[in-house]
Amino acid sequence: MLTWLQRDSLDFPPLNKALREPNGLLAAGGDLQPERLIQAYRHGCFPWFQDGQPILWWSPDPRTVLLPDELHISRSLGKLLRQERYQVTFDLAFAEVIRACAAPRSYAAETWITTPMQEAYLELHTRGLAHSVEVWSDGELVGGLYGLAMGQLFFGESMFSRADNASKVGFATLVERLKAWGFVLIDCQMPTEHLLSLGARSIPRAEFADYLIQHLDRPSRADWLA
Repeated sequence: MLTWLQRDSLDFPPLNKALREPNGLLAAGGDLQPERLIQAYRHGCFPWFQDGQPILWWSPDPRTVLLPDELHISRSLGKLLRQERYQVTFDLAFAEVIRACAAPRSYAAETWITTPMQEAYLELHTRGLAHSVEVWSDGELVGGLYGLAMGQLFFGESMFSRADNASKVGFATLVERLKAWGFVLIDCQMPTEHLLSLGARSIPRAEFADYLIQHLDRPSRADWLA
């Protein structure tokens, strides 16, 4: 039975209570206040819902992740990185990145990154938890991604691309930076062909939960504006 969250409580049900169909649906309701979002990621779940739906919280099994040492850079991507056709920055245009991620896609008429969702993550950005990666070409924003950094874990949320392989360049640059900072895992949530081509793979939800226990409260060497 699906758990409905109470607004006066930040508690989530145990991850093993998530539904098998649809895979990983753990709870519904609540709100997008920063404290609840932080608790959700610490617990191992994330919000995903369409406009007009109640807030839905998910913890799929298996969980798609990428370990920094397993980043796969194809020959073509490696060549593009060496050419330095794009410039990559961090935390310089968070609002622009999340708006671009929320824009309609050719394969989907609706977005799950609603205005309240954007406002919630903007607040997490002001608190130093949510971060953006920007990919530029001649001063124009052509790609990027955003997510949360907690301890030695990075929780990826969404990415966009307006130029060939721009999001891949941003993601690969981020992974290399996270590796240098001592991060041990990037949460990709659900599998996509795009992420799998970069080395992402699926692990059991219980193994993902172990990463949370071991690394959420360990310090990293992150310096996002370096």
